Amino acid sequence: MVLNCTVKEHENSSLQWSNPAQQTLYFGEKRALRDNRIQLVKSSPKELSISINNVVLADEGEYTCSIFTMPVRTAKAMVTVIGVPQEPKITGHERPFNEKENAILRCTTSGSKPAANLKWYKGPEELEGARNSETKDPNGKTFTVVSIINFPVTREDDQAEITCTVGHESMPNTFKSSSQKLQVLYQPVAKIEPRPNMPREGEKLQLQCDAFGNPTPERYVWTRKNGELPQSATFEQNSLVFQNLNKSDSGTYICEVSNIMGLYIAEYNLDVNDPSPYPTHSGLDHAVVGGVVAVIAFLLFCLLIVLARYLIRHKGTYLTHEAKGSDDAPDADTAIINAEGGQGGTDDKKEYFI
Repeated sequence: MVLNCTVKEHENSSLQWSNPAQQTLYFGEKRALRDNRIQLVKSSPKELSISINNVVLADEGEYTCSIFTMPVRTAKAMVTVIGVPQEPKITGHERPFNEKENAILRCTTSGSKPAANLKWYKGPEELEGARNSETKDPNGKTFTVVSIINFPVTREDDQAEITCTVGHESMPNTFKSSSQKLQVLYQPVAKIEPRPNMPREGEKLQLQCDAFGNPTPERYVWTRKNGELPQSATFEQNSLVFQNLNKSDSGTYICEVSNIMGLYIAEYNLDVNDPSPYPTHSGLDHAVVGGVVAVIAFLLFCLLIVLARYLIRHKGTYLTHEAKGSDDAPDADTAIINAEGGQGGTDDKKEYFI
């Protein structure tokens, strides 16, 4: 902070700066008050400038510049000191919250002038509904501000970061903040996973019960619905292990998981089948081939039937004529002449060709 005082006519007199308590700070170039925070900036017959470093609230008030002429002339300068708020402090998070319980948190900051503004955040999201109040500090000049937030917590809020920020005109572009992580207790949830995923007879099977909760579940109980557990099944931490799977092991298995918040029951239906000697797609290929062969055979059979009916409908009748007595002809020419002329007395012979 710099205080500057100037005059047009000094009349051979020096300028003087006094504090609100009317204590002389400087008279011309001479220091009057032993306060190393107060330094001389410039001194001349017409000007006197001083600086005050590390300003505190006690420096607030009315400062006077005087020149001792006849009459004495004075000028006043009012100095207002803004109180910078302290780092905020969050309370109320010291114990874990139960799921569905209301969390009540308090944020406090003091030393602000004027009173600071407090806001709450859960992660990046601002929390609405806070109640803010302010009281004056013992010095009578600054304020203590208290903000109380109340909201229900869920299991998703476990390890969520809650932040209280302080905004003030003394920090136009920055904020002071404090953060705390919530602890939320909730009952476990569980799921049974088979390893391998497709259990087959004769193989090793592990039913693993994966559970999550706060506090971490430590108690696992395996049972079998409508029956006892197989004697060959063994426990390995949170798993039920079958070394040599059998069809008799089929059934519904139950995993009970618990912590101080409650109990959760997970079920798994185990169905043990014989392994197939062929991959599934081989049966499909054989069926396709068999179908094609059947179609071809049917077409050939139909073709044979059509051909047979065609031949039956187009059967031929052929006549051969032999002249009577041709066997007695002395030569071939005589036999032919006798055959051509002797049709009337010949016998017909019929031949059928199919």
